[in-house]
Amino acid sequence: MSKLIATTFLTLDGVYQGPGGVEEDTSGGFDQGGWVTPFYEEGMQELATEWISGAGAFLLGRRTYDIFAAHWPKVTDPGDPLASRLNGLPKHVVSRTLSSSTWANTSFVGGDVVEFVRDLKSRPGREVQVHGSGALLQTLIAHDLVDEYRLWQFPVVLGKGRRLFPDGVTPKAFEHVETRHTAAGVNVLVLRPAGKPRFDTFRLVAE
Repeated sequence: MSKLIATTFLTLDGVYQGPGGVEEDTSGGFDQGGWVTPFYEEGMQELATEWISGAGAFLLGRRTYDIFAAHWPKVTDPGDPLASRLNGLPKHVVSRTLSSSTWANTSFVGGDVVEFVRDLKSRPGREVQVHGSGALLQTLIAHDLVDEYRLWQFPVVLGKGRRLFPDGVTPKAFEHVETRHTAAGVNVLVLRPAGKPRFDTFRLVAE
């Protein structure tokens, strides 16, 4: 079976909206896009390259697909480790309106995405990686389809914007796998689902 790996950028207050540019995602009046760019440095690309080497396919939401499709097909250097995989591997794009693409190896999922992903995961193969795609990722989280999270936490708080785990989300516990750090102060948490949270109360121990 293939594992589904979720990779996403988050602020300290859990916002995933518009990380890459001021005009990337202004929906809902969001005007604080581009919060990742000031923290970009070589270590980020090295880590992204390491992890993308495990990909066998990509699952993308419509907004992330539009951003990727506008850039990566133009990167034609076969020695580029990110472009070679993003351009060469299968890309499954969840969209109710698109049905064709000029980006090679792209197909569209217009039906029940939950059933599609369950079938995709049941097939033998390497990782199915979800990059960004916040709205799609929330659906996958709600149906317990994510096997591992790679959460890039940036040292910034925005106070508004779409959050990956909004109010009302089903409570979940996670197992810590590892933590990576970049020179610019980004912490990358690798987590795996661990069922429901446990609750207890601290008790004073009498001497």
